[in-house]
Amino acid sequence: MSDISDQPAASEISKEAQLLSACHEGNSQLVKDLLAQGAEIFVTDDTGRTALHFAAASGDVETIKIVLGAGIPWNALDVGDYTAGDYAESGGHSDAYEELVQAGVRAELILRMFGANDGNVDGEDKDKAANDDYLTQPVVYSGDSLVDAEKQGVMMAWEAPLMELHAKVICASPGKSVLNIGFGMGIIDTALQNLSPGKHVIVEAHPDVYQHMKDEGWDKKPNVHILFGRWQDKLDDIRALGPYDGVFFDTFGEFYKDLDDFHKAIFATSDDGLIKPVLSQPDGIYSFFNGMGGDHKLFNDVYCHVVRTDLRNLGIETAFSSVASDTAMDESTWKGIKRPYWMIKNYHLPTCTWVQNE
Repeated sequence: MSDISDQPAASEISKEAQLLSACHEGNSQLVKDLLAQGAEIFVTDDTGRTALHFAAASGDVETIKIVLGAGIPWNALDVGDYTAGDYAESGGHSDAYEELVQAGVRAELILRMFGANDGNVDGEDKDKAANDDYLTQPVVYSGDSLVDAEKQGVMMAWEAPLMELHAKVICASPGKSVLNIGFGMGIIDTALQNLSPGKHVIVEAHPDVYQHMKDEGWDKKPNVHILFGRWQDKLDDIRALGPYDGVFFDTFGEFYKDLDDFHKAIFATSDDGLIKPVLSQPDGIYSFFNGMGGDHKLFNDVYCHVVRTDLRNLGIETAFSSVASDTAMDESTWKGIKRPYWMIKNYHLPTCTWVQNE
């Protein structure tokens, strides 16, 4: 991250340069005045830093609010791929960082209200499954990773310590009935087997992964039930084998909308009472791989708030435990991978339980 204080003198410079300088100083009144005088808000310096980056570096919450209100998006990135949240945190401005998080939450909820954040890419067939391209192309098990046809990491060995923690969350004692959506490299399912569940249901949609499971003998394990197909198409079978003491979700190629749809499917009941929640009540425990916005801390923090709100509306309470997530990573971790999907030092591990009525 470059030094944000290297700005030109305030005299004889454009209104836009003065605006960036005022944002860096946290001078909210001057920022208001310059905007009223016609200063263009959508301007950056030579490293792509927006007025929001400068305001965040100042730590002044009022300046941040003004800049956001003028139209700078909360998730703007500079050329170094840094968010405004990175600048706020590097300056130790916790209040400024929290304001950015709340701005992100508000923006995401507003986009959802207008149907502009449904997880589909512009021009994409909305009737097409989100992960259809992934499921119809080959995947390869290569050393410590599972990669798709585009060299994107589907799952990697560095996740093992996190998956072991997830397994202990949803299967705290032997004999539990557990459900896992997405086998991948089998890391969490191996960890679950070591905890001796009474029933272990695995849903896997990719044909190559399914074949790998059979090659590894997972279909021969006495307490394991494999459902081959997309979870959306296997809900009847999932319900028939349930309810479950513990549920875990970790798919590839799907969006937040798909995760939200899964939550609505497994926690909801029908009005006639014939459909009951997949997660057992009142003591069932649910968790999911929290890789949402995993390339930037600010994005991940925003989605933690969003998913907690959505789950609360379904009668589920969510607690996040902070776990170090970069202890096994080095420069070679992402070698050969098209796009790193995790770049954050701490992982927020979710533990989700039914809201207890007092």
